[in-house]
Amino acid sequence: MSRNSERSQVVLVTGAADGIGAAISALAVARGHRVMLTDVNGEAVHSAARRLGDRAAGCVLDIRDPEGWAKAFDAAEAQLGAVDVLINNAGITHTGHARDLSLQQHRDIVEVNLLGTITGVHTALRRMTEQGRGHIINVCSMTSFLPLPGYSTYGASKYAMRGFHHSVALEERNGPLDFTIIHPPSTRTKMLDQEMADPTSAISFAEKSYAPEQIAKAVVDAIVSKPVEVVFPPLAGRVQRIAGVFPRLMRWVLPRVEARGVRQRERLVSDGQPRASDASETPHRSVS
Repeated sequence: MSRNSERSQVVLVTGAADGIGAAISALAVARGHRVMLTDVNGEAVHSAARRLGDRAAGCVLDIRDPEGWAKAFDAAEAQLGAVDVLINNAGITHTGHARDLSLQQHRDIVEVNLLGTITGVHTALRRMTEQGRGHIINVCSMTSFLPLPGYSTYGASKYAMRGFHHSVALEERNGPLDFTIIHPPSTRTKMLDQEMADPTSAISFAEKSYAPEQIAKAVVDAIVSKPVEVVFPPLAGRVQRIAGVFPRLMRWVLPRVEARGVRQRERLVSDGQPRASDASETPHRSVS
């Protein structure tokens, strides 16, 4: 597989209008890369691209749409050059316990987080293989290791994404492509605000959260270093990955973690914290 030294590359980022995707795009441009920002919110993604200058462009993309993916790759090539790096970052959640979500809400999560990622990877595999180079970076979640109450289908979509990612990487191990999967922990984005509004998501606030820029650094660093897998934080993430293998241990640990999350969330609410994503060092965690 190729191991490129640091150079300007063409990077396509999904979910780039705000949050982690916007932070990834900004840092990639700052590092000298050319970036195609994509998002389902057309107005927001074009605005974000304009702020980054002439090394960036914007494109509307619903990641569930195969034709949309083809158009996004074509637009990137026409405006910036052939895509060297695909960063699958877009994702959604619906908060609440499994029995309280509608079947459509469950489908929404799977269609975006899993099938949307699969569609993007499927598009990238053919195009990147034909050009003889490419790097696929999937931004997953620490919930791909940890079954958490309130995140049943979200976590399932991330478990499945991780399995898909590593399976494809093994299938393509003799080809010209590189594969990296990154698992953010607590991240101060709009998703965290969504979780703060729902008491069933209290476990999200049990540990310290991270700024999108911190996650973005790991993602953009990976363009050069090409790690196979990255967990956050480095030590605690490894412990969580191991703990998630043992359901009986999780049933013992989770009530204690959830109780801490309830206390932290109640403190934020009582302090009048309007948006959890605005906090600088809030001692809570959120799924990514």
